[in-house]
Amino acid sequence: MKDILQLIKSRRSIRKFKKTSISSKTIEKILEAASWAPSGLNNQPWRFLVLDEDEKDSLAHFTHYSYIIKGANKIILVFLDKKLSYSREKDLMAIGACIQNMLLFIHSRNLGACWLGEILNKRKEIKKLLKLPKNLELKAVLAMGYSAEPAKKGKRKNLKNLILKIF
Repeated sequence: MKDILQLIKSRRSIRKFKKTSISSKTIEKILEAASWAPSGLNNQPWRFLVLDEDEKDSLAHFTHYSYIIKGANKIILVFLDKKLSYSREKDLMAIGACIQNMLLFIHSRNLGACWLGEILNKRKEIKKLLKLPKNLELKAVLAMGYSAEPAKKGKRKNLKNLILKIF
């Protein structure tokens, strides 16, 4: 197991994947990691839909990054369940934490993932395609699989430039 800070620093978005299949047990563990994210009042406002190779291609035409979806082994769609929401702002932060848990867990298992955002511009069309109930609002799409490309070196702004003041 990698040191958590090293895991955080080494995680990168992966956009090209091998054809190797991901087991349903691994997917279940990824979703379990997501479910342990913090949420206000422990409302756990997230819901997940996992698409496999046969189903995922129907999403590809909703994004300019269709090659990522087509090349992925699995797609995880993350929704806000508005029936469970008590504070939209807090629930959106919780969903962000849930997604980060997934990304880090995926990376810890030597898998790769890419958090797709541009596809959210077509969330209404996707909801219609998937015949989802009104209470579910698409918040994220994660493409994942075994990486077929080396991770690029990351860079960040100097920490000194990010800290306003330490009291």
